[in-house]
Amino acid sequence: MHLLAAWTTLGTIELVRLLGIPVAVLFAALLPGRNTARAAALVVAAASALLVELSGSWMVRAGWAVLWLLVAWQAGATGDAAAGESAPPGRRGGFEAGILALPLGLGLVLLLLAATSRQPLADADARLASLGALVLGAGLIHLMFRRHVRRALVAFAALGLGLELLAAAARSVDAQHAGPTAGSALAAALVALALTLRIAGSRERFAGSPLVSDAHGLHD
Repeated sequence: MHLLAAWTTLGTIELVRLLGIPVAVLFAALLPGRNTARAAALVVAAASALLVELSGSWMVRAGWAVLWLLVAWQAGATGDAAAGESAPPGRRGGFEAGILALPLGLGLVLLLLAATSRQPLADADARLASLGALVLGAGLIHLMFRRHVRRALVAFAALGLGLELLAAAARSVDAQHAGPTAGSALAAALVALALTLRIAGSRERFAGSPLVSDAHGLHD
């Protein structure tokens, strides 16, 4: 109940500013298409720039905003349209992935929210930690729902931002300052995105499709 009260004390504008991040990632997860991925990434980029709750300098927020702008550029790229959009979707694989994605994502979110609610955190810290859990869960759901390698950038960026939020909440109650510094998750997310882009480019060049499900067709 303490966690719920921490959110209900916020106004509508603040709720939209914070909850718009996981909602945008879920929007990109549930609705296919490069335009959807680009729009979601642009929303998160704007929200990241306004995420004053992140501890550290303004450069951390600016870094996340720039990262999400890069995600919007690459995830919404049209260069892979011929290979990705024309390929027949693997509906069976998508259905099976969806069956697993929702319970796993929701289970992770509920587990992290339950752990957060048991901590004696101030309202601001409780909101920050629970927001990190929501963004992590949304990223996991996106990663399992969308089998497009290039658009997995949205998922990995969401996972990184969720970890950044959780780390910021931990730093606020860490008297010994022994945790990771602000921006550590940003650096890790940049590495993950670079590797994902390289894999996506290789699949588009050599396999002819950025869809992970198309690899199963090689065995038929």
